[in-house]
Amino acid sequence: MMVSPMTSTEHTPDPEVFFVTSSEEGVRIDKLLAARLSHHSRTYFQYLIEQGCVLLNGETVKKRQIPEEGDEIEVLFQALPEISLTPQNIPLEILYEDDFLIAVNKPCGMVVHPAPGHWNGTFVNALLHHCSQLAALDPLRPGIVHRLDRDTSGLLIAAKTTESHRRLIAQFTKREIEKQYLAICVGRPKNGLLSAPIGRHPVHRKEMTVLADGREAQSDIHVVAFNDRLSLVLIKPKTGRTHQIRVHMKHLGTPVLGDEIYGSSSANATHGVSRQLLHAYRLSFQHPITNLPIHLTAPLPEDMKDWIQLLCGPTLCQTALA
Repeated sequence: MMVSPMTSTEHTPDPEVFFVTSSEEGVRIDKLLAARLSHHSRTYFQYLIEQGCVLLNGETVKKRQIPEEGDEIEVLFQALPEISLTPQNIPLEILYEDDFLIAVNKPCGMVVHPAPGHWNGTFVNALLHHCSQLAALDPLRPGIVHRLDRDTSGLLIAAKTTESHRRLIAQFTKREIEKQYLAICVGRPKNGLLSAPIGRHPVHRKEMTVLADGREAQSDIHVVAFNDRLSLVLIKPKTGRTHQIRVHMKHLGTPVLGDEIYGSSSANATHGVSRQLLHAYRLSFQHPITNLPIHLTAPLPEDMKDWIQLLCGPTLCQTALA
């Protein structure tokens, strides 16, 4: 897939002009733009900022700048410079596919879309090889409607057409898609709905944390099994904040086993686990075109199967996860 620069005969879309709301105050401008104008990626807005195509109160900005309530932001959309996304013959475990969307069981270690440091070997590279068409509203993320962390396995869906992409994004935004995750956690979290707002860590800027003035974040938590040290936990995130489940589990003092950022280094070492044992297990949603209900389940990776059998035993495990 090739994204070419605009020629002199091509036209950019009309500028987008809006004012920063109270709920957006304190958010970095590149992140604010990616949240407000979600049909483009944060990487794309960082490019526009570098090119001087984002104005704050009429002045150019830096991507780390933080607007205040009432500030005026003007976005001058531009085509990206030439970027080649290479189709790659990477095997995909396809769980569902039709003319409008595709759902796969993403393995641990696969990055969802190209970004600095990961231009190849991504889910997008595999999609471009497998699919004859993909919705390409964002040239760097064709087909992508949601993401999973690199080391999180499980269900991932992508759109093949512009209309299915638009409708799936709308379903995620309106929280109409039910997501269920399975995690092996250290200790035993309390059952119930956890409501704990999440924001950027004030010191460790690459991390998220629970903050009083963060964005609303809710996770419904149910312990399936516990063996005095570890729990098998079924988590239904009601919102979709960055690293939400991992941050919420850390906040409860029961981090995901194997999580190198939010987890317990001593527990990870004791159990010999080097990747976060978190799996996107089920998705339920309305087909974006036919409106029929879709219910998908992603088979568990072998490492999680082993841990779940250890916690539950094979019979109880099948019953608990039915």
